[in-house]
Amino acid sequence: NPCCSYPCQNQGICLTGKEPGSYTCDCTHLEFYGRHCETPTLMKRLKRLLKPSSETVHNLLVNPSLKWIWDFVNSVEWLHNHFMKRIYLLRSNVVDSPPLYETVHSYPTIAAHTNSTVYARTLPPVPRDCPTPMGVKGKKELPDVEKLISTFFIRTKFRPEPMGSSVLMTFFAQHFTHMFFKTDFKKGPGFSWSGHGVDVTSIYGRSVGDELMLRSLQDGKLKMQEINGEDYPMFLKDVPIRMTYPPNVPEDRQFALGHPFFGLLPGLFLYQTIWMREHNRVCDILKEEHPDWDDERLFQTAKLIILGETIKIVIEDYVEHLANYNIRIKFKPTVLFGESFQYQNKINIEFNHLYHWHPLMPDEFNINGTIYPMKDYMFHSELVVKYGTSVFTESLSRQRAGHMSHHNHGPSTIHVLKDTILQGRLLRFQPFNNYRKRFNLEPYTSFEDLTGEKEMAATLREMYGDIDAVEFYVGILMEKRRANNLFGSTIVEVGGPFSVKGLMANPICSKQYWKPSTFGGQVGFDIVRTSTIEKLFCQNIKGPCPLVSFRVPEFYDGDIDENSTYEFKRPKDEL
Repeated sequence: NPCCSYPCQNQGICLTGKEPGSYTCDCTHLEFYGRHCETPTLMKRLKRLLKPSSETVHNLLVNPSLKWIWDFVNSVEWLHNHFMKRIYLLRSNVVDSPPLYETVHSYPTIAAHTNSTVYARTLPPVPRDCPTPMGVKGKKELPDVEKLISTFFIRTKFRPEPMGSSVLMTFFAQHFTHMFFKTDFKKGPGFSWSGHGVDVTSIYGRSVGDELMLRSLQDGKLKMQEINGEDYPMFLKDVPIRMTYPPNVPEDRQFALGHPFFGLLPGLFLYQTIWMREHNRVCDILKEEHPDWDDERLFQTAKLIILGETIKIVIEDYVEHLANYNIRIKFKPTVLFGESFQYQNKINIEFNHLYHWHPLMPDEFNINGTIYPMKDYMFHSELVVKYGTSVFTESLSRQRAGHMSHHNHGPSTIHVLKDTILQGRLLRFQPFNNYRKRFNLEPYTSFEDLTGEKEMAATLREMYGDIDAVEFYVGILMEKRRANNLFGSTIVEVGGPFSVKGLMANPICSKQYWKPSTFGGQVGFDIVRTSTIEKLFCQNIKGPCPLVSFRVPEFYDGDIDENSTYEFKRPKDEL
């Protein structure tokens, strides 16, 4: 199959011909032409000359010596609006919308757009009849997954996150992304049961039936119970929705939550509790503003407000933390009004795999001075009740997350890592470098270029044989970290467009929705527009506000030498 060598450049599509070994490259609607879509048009040449590289843009945005320029931009509303519009459009336009490919077929189908039970995919799979698993490059067989994991990914000692991220941030990421990363493993790794967007189903349940069971059906509120003077979700025995508790978990530790998975870790239970309290708090405010509204309208309007708060907090607290830019990342839907922008989204399978950030999770948790190893933390939601939401929040805010990198998967997540790599093979993901090219990054030319060092690079070369044969998720974990960032450049440049598109394509960001009446009037609109992660917690915790932070308080730049936090040992058969 001539398409195994990926001959078509610049997003050209390879199509095999009548004669064996023949092919054509479809360059339609691209700014490139030629047999392989390799020649840019004159206008594209000019654009390339003027457009800085992704690395240059990143350095301009994070360089401390340029902070004064961005402080000025942040202080001038119209100027900041201009830059936010450019960020939104430049990021989201990288994503194919509507998508062309999905996870069942290797060619374009209308199902990529219409079938919500499958993920979209950015690049088609490696053709089945290729000389090697990655096309034409690399070895005839991919590395043994057990050897790969034992060589590069097992945590021997905890590697702290170099930018000071807290465990509170880790659980925010997990709670938020599980509303749209919902793989239906009964059908296969390419199938999904999500709504393909930010729909707050992680709070309200996967279906209308679950939602009704979680509702009190009075004043728009969700059912909650008082324990130790605080409101918590109901016990599962009282609200029997589908949850995934092991049989040995006693009834008083089983709670009815919006996602079947959220009983696994107390950090997820904490977020579920706070969001449910916020919903009921909003209902009280709406009831006072609109005493004539019935339960259904109060509930549906509060749900819209919670959706708006979620997107606002994700962009201005969470994405702001991840980006670490000097320009303030703000939620400004109005800057896209009048632009060519599609308010629809489809989750891509590569985005799902890229977001497997399990190295962020520590092996043990320090809750108010008591250390809980992972085995005493998993399926122990009652720890939040025991300590109270204030103490628990403060503890997570003060504990450092792990480094999203190699040599940092704890024992409890190794099976997830193995499954992710094997699923990537089953789905026949194209090589890591192909994704870099697709997202306007220069492909790595050597293993040393990828890892930023020589020892691991040499072993990777032994395993894969060619830099253009490295697997997608393996490349994600092995990539050297970008300056002043949590991750390597590929996570940022691939994940960023999917994130921006998924957030800003939400219907509430459109002209039709983004107005006070959608949110029950100016009072509800203001709740959305002024929400922050700190306010979310502080308005729903009794007494003094605890520390609520995505970065640990003692962090200072350069406090961790990441190269000294692991020890690489070459496999015995290489010695």
